Amino acid sequence: MEDKGKKISSAVIRRLPRYYRYLGELIESGIERISSKELSIRMKVTASQIRQDLNNFGGFGQQGYGYNVKYLYDEIGKILGLDKTHNMVIIGAGNMGQALVKSGDFAKRGFIIKGIFDNNKELIGNTVGNLKISDVSGVSEFIKDNNIEIVVLTLSKEHAKDVAQLVVKAGVHAIWNFAHTDLNLSDDVIVENVHLSESLMRLSYTIANNENM
Repeated sequence: MEDKGKKISSAVIRRLPRYYRYLGELIESGIERISSKELSIRMKVTASQIRQDLNNFGGFGQQGYGYNVKYLYDEIGKILGLDKTHNMVIIGAGNMGQALVKSGDFAKRGFIIKGIFDNNKELIGNTVGNLKISDVSGVSEFIKDNNIEIVVLTLSKEHAKDVAQLVVKAGVHAIWNFAHTDLNLSDDVIVENVHLSESLMRLSYTIANNENM
């Protein structure tokens, strides 16, 4: 397992969920063992990169044998904290917020959506999936009463910073931010800023600079 005193690069951490996803697909296909070379062909990264990444956490493979897929899947899940459940709420009940509630992938990974909140009176009281949209004015109390670890922000950038400060005061230290603004909070608050437009622009760049398209 990971040496707690060792600093793991952010690039390696960003690749771990991708390993986890591919290993899950291998399990679904009934594959029990795979070499770094075979995994590299599937993932389109070099075998040496895979070995280097996994060696940060102990390696997990045996020369001439490869990786036990289920074991590696479970170990990466532990590294990612997926062996535990994480309670979360969504603030912003628009299209994005509702789509996240309706997705079944989060619960499979241990992320339990406990509530969805908004300040739009026309939305409050409506049901999304099995959750009723609540007034955001009660979110602080809800966070404290339901051991909420993660807050997802799917609201306008005009309100994002104030709401972020509100949930931090309520005890939250992890924010998944879909608002169109970066949040700069205290060092003890982890913020994952998601900018879908930036991903689309990277795709546009690739199209514009690919001579074969």
